[in-house]
Amino acid sequence: MNLNIRPCTAADAGALALVGQATFLETYATNLPAADLLAHCAHEHGPARYAEWLAKPADHRLWGAEITESGVLVGYVMLSSPDLPVATGPGDLEVKRIYLLSRFHGGGVGARLMAMALETAKALGAPRVLLGVYGENANALAFYARQGFTEAGVRKFQVGANTYDDLVLAKVL
Repeated sequence: MNLNIRPCTAADAGALALVGQATFLETYATNLPAADLLAHCAHEHGPARYAEWLAKPADHRLWGAEITESGVLVGYVMLSSPDLPVATGPGDLEVKRIYLLSRFHGGGVGARLMAMALETAKALGAPRVLLGVYGENANALAFYARQGFTEAGVRKFQVGANTYDDLVLAKVL
């Protein structure tokens, strides 16, 4: 099976939402109350949210990982202006989301998605890229460490009635 990384278009909003919901559910189903998890997915990973971002390509750049033979999206990365509670400098960018269905972990697809975001950030003149990650997501933290990200701060992340600690990570380009 071959996977292609390509820019997303408005037609991808539904597929991006599906990947976002599935990935969030499979990652956090054992950590979050069901009602909070489902409400978060419906709002933050609904097709309307992705359509909104895709309608602003200068502010939100998205690339999808798709199975070449079928055209099915199995992951994506989004690069945007930073919206994090740490000091940011001119030109800093944020990897707002990088999601990949777990059955595709370990094959280099996540690294390819991250490379696309980092190469674009560098081409745009960004001095640094930041991201937020749940502080207890060991797999994601290990992945980001391999990509050269280091801790830059902490943020509170609200899911339903509960607040969680996210780490803010940064990588100088």
